[in-house]
Amino acid sequence: MSDQSTVLLIGYGNPGRLDDGLGPALADAIEAMNLRGVTVDSNYQLSVEDADAISQHDVVLFVDASVSGREPFSLDRVDPRKEVSFSSHSISPEALMDMANNMLKGNTQGYILGIRGYEFNEFGERLSSKATDNLSEAVRFVEKVLSDKQFDRYVSEYKNV
Repeated sequence: MSDQSTVLLIGYGNPGRLDDGLGPALADAIEAMNLRGVTVDSNYQLSVEDADAISQHDVVLFVDASVSGREPFSLDRVDPRKEVSFSSHSISPEALMDMANNMLKGNTQGYILGIRGYEFNEFGERLSSKATDNLSEAVRFVEKVLSDKQFDRYVSEYKNV
């Protein structure tokens, strides 16, 4: 991957459900950095419309809260996978990658960053203190990865086990 590669970062989750808002919180932090070659998007959930934007980038980084994943975060590769679904309101990163690369003729590499959260069962627009610490570490990590664009180099080290 070259320094000229374009990256789409999609942070998703519900900020009104406590730590479920980790994805959008990271997206906000990265967007404020105004990094060259990085497009940032944020939403409650992924949708089929995201496939077009994904197909127009070299790399997509999906960012979501993780209920039981590795602390403080994990990084995994997302491989395209066709899915049969009866809803266009929620779609997996794998299905979006399949649509972007196979239907829309993209050549995008996909990764998912899962930031470990702890409180999901109540309503409120705040993050738990442990999730806030994990978010801070994830922001530093993503800034580093976006500057060197060597995503595969980090997957084995931060893979969710």
